[in-house]
Amino acid sequence: MSSPEPRHSHGEPHQPQDGLEAVVPMIPIVLPVMGGVLMFLLAFIAIYVA
Repeated sequence: MSSPEPRHSHGEPHQPQDGLEAVVPMIPIVLPVMGGVLMFLLAFIAIYVA
């Protein structure tokens, strides 16, 4: 009789994780932070030029 447990083969390659799928969870944190940095830099440039 065979075992009902699935057999795991050591020769199976894993699926590589897509780069976009790795970045998507970080978007809600990175986007506002980079927006704040951009606003600070634009304000700094405007004050420096004026």
